[in-house]
Amino acid sequence: MLEDISQKLESALKKIRGQGKLSEKNISDSIREIRRVLLDADVNYKVAKDFIEKVSQKALGTDVLSSITPGQLITKIIYDELTELLGSSNQELKLNPNGPTIILVVGLQGSGKTTFCGKLAKKFLANGRKPLLVACDIYRPAAIQQLKILGEQVKVPVFSIEEKDARKIAKDSIQFAKEKNCDTIIIDTAGRLHVDEEMMVEVVDIKQIVNPTEILFVVDSMTGQDAVNSAKAFNDKVNFDGIVLTKLDGDSKGGCALSIRAVVGKPIKYSSNGEKLDSIEAFFPERLASRILGKGDVISLVEKAQANFDEDEATKLEEKLKKNKFDFDDFLRQIRMIKKMGSLSSLLSMMPGVGNNMKNANIDDKALVKVEAIISSMTMKERRDPKVLNGSRRLRIAKGSGTSIQDVNRLLKQFGEMQSMVKKMNQKGFFNNMLNNKKLNFN
Repeated sequence: MLEDISQKLESALKKIRGQGKLSEKNISDSIREIRRVLLDADVNYKVAKDFIEKVSQKALGTDVLSSITPGQLITKIIYDELTELLGSSNQELKLNPNGPTIILVVGLQGSGKTTFCGKLAKKFLANGRKPLLVACDIYRPAAIQQLKILGEQVKVPVFSIEEKDARKIAKDSIQFAKEKNCDTIIIDTAGRLHVDEEMMVEVVDIKQIVNPTEILFVVDSMTGQDAVNSAKAFNDKVNFDGIVLTKLDGDSKGGCALSIRAVVGKPIKYSSNGEKLDSIEAFFPERLASRILGKGDVISLVEKAQANFDEDEATKLEEKLKKNKFDFDDFLRQIRMIKKMGSLSSLLSMMPGVGNNMKNANIDDKALVKVEAIISSMTMKERRDPKVLNGSRRLRIAKGSGTSIQDVNRLLKQFGEMQSMVKKMNQKGFFNNMLNNKKLNFN
């Protein structure tokens, strides 16, 4: 995510960190380079100008010029200003304490709006609420069917009627939600190909009918300044409450993410980083600023791990590691846990120092799928005792998993090396120490 701007900023900051002593000239040169990086990333011109002015004022202060580690201090200034630009702090979604919470979701067509509705419904369900999805997109072919499929996947009811009037669908959904005791209503409106006046009137009418608790504007972060301009036009008409950035895992320059909050004046509340229905995160400005500067996002990584953490499973795994009995069944469980946490590229981007080195790396999530297929094609005996895997068994596994015998051999070799490493760690008492100190505090 945002690897391009991250890499270029790192390059610009590396030059100034390499200076033995800071002067107004080398600070000015670096600031000029950072301005170019922002404009190349399609950041709004006025936003980039204001950002550079603020950084310049702080960077040219006496505290920076006399600092023992001026390069680090300037990086901190950039981090602080990026955090401020992105919104300073996390802004939570408002909930209605006196009735159903109604979320009206708006945006341009193709922004990932309908998928976001499904993700949000799943998140509400996991938090103990009873959501209802409402299909008010009566224009896009198969939009209603798409929402119904998403509803089935997340086990959330979908309200739709054979009616070509989005206003009536929205109105009737409120009564339906009361009858079904749903406390959270998520209304998916029609996406606009552009800011169409007639369709804008429709969404304004729906707003007046349902009186939403929150209006969320969903925007494709890969569309740059066009998305920012559309957001401003939508906000002028419907006065939305928050922004959702989708496709942040794509080849995004970063201009939209860095500009939209400053231009529109509304907080970014969620980000979406993939197609999976659990790939939705509350937006924390300081975390994205840290990732842009190549410092990773350990907090989000830990949160993802904790969300998929099973303490009983972990205890069993530690005991098996201690006894050198880690087998392919255990390995398969760990792979499936990692897959639940998200794509490999998104997980690696959260690790400090890794993000900027990933741009040309070949990170293929299908590699995990291939490994899972190979293990799934083994018998229980073969998983527990790989030593029985002779040539004919390996050929059968390759055919059963749709892979080659070379793939099977490669996995067996890597697994054998991993078992040897576990054995050495046991000899050094690593797992004994881990078992005695396993209560970790991440707060």
